[in-house]
Amino acid sequence: MTSQSSTAENASKLRDLHAGPAMLVLPNAWDAASARAVEAAGFPAVATTSAGVALALGYEDHQKAPLEEMLAAAARIIRAVSVPVTVDFEAGYGLSPKDVAEHLVEIGAAGLNYEDTDHTGSAPMVDAGQQAERIAALKDASRTAGVDLVVNARVDVFIHRQGAPEEQATEGLRRARLYTDAGADCVYPIILSDEAVIARFVEAVGTINVNLRPGGALTLARVASLGVRRVSYAASIFRETMTSAERLAKDIRAEVENL
Repeated sequence: MTSQSSTAENASKLRDLHAGPAMLVLPNAWDAASARAVEAAGFPAVATTSAGVALALGYEDHQKAPLEEMLAAAARIIRAVSVPVTVDFEAGYGLSPKDVAEHLVEIGAAGLNYEDTDHTGSAPMVDAGQQAERIAALKDASRTAGVDLVVNARVDVFIHRQGAPEEQATEGLRRARLYTDAGADCVYPIILSDEAVIARFVEAVGTINVNLRPGGALTLARVASLGVRRVSYAASIFRETMTSAERLAKDIRAEVENL
């Protein structure tokens, strides 16, 4: 088990990586082997992908996997590498902010993604003010537990697509400011690719995370020029890996059928 002091040190390292000088780039891992590959490639931290972890465990994404299995998978990843690990913890799996903080500190996480999608209610998203309160409570609880977890506050307005694009941007920026004021270390407007809106988020809150995909139209160089401080790849690397595995399996099956 990771000691509290080393976990606190890793959280501090992860926070410092958001300040530069280089942009923090996080190819997402889903198990110990993929996390070790990320570390071996020279990246200073590892981020998990909830979709990749859940699918590798035999479940669907969006909090369909049991909490205990997701925590165990994250703990294995953390034990497998020497760099800080930030855990995609979705919307908290129904836990209170205090319990979220305590579980993540216990397994040695340096930070987490914390999203505002409501997986259980009738509305697609948690009320912005309520989510800000959750973020503040999570930060307080993690500090009480001895580790100032790095909170990457995910803003999901661009997934749910309520309203016209400008309405989505306005609501996303409102949430970003609320979450930053509540103590979030970084804001993550997931799937946002409009460069002008990305620049508005940077201007509004400073430190933001955008997600790219290998070979996509939006490049690392371009988002760096917009002032983005953190980039992740969500489940795209996992999905490309699975596509490769499926292709290899089909090729081998074809060879078998030709015997």
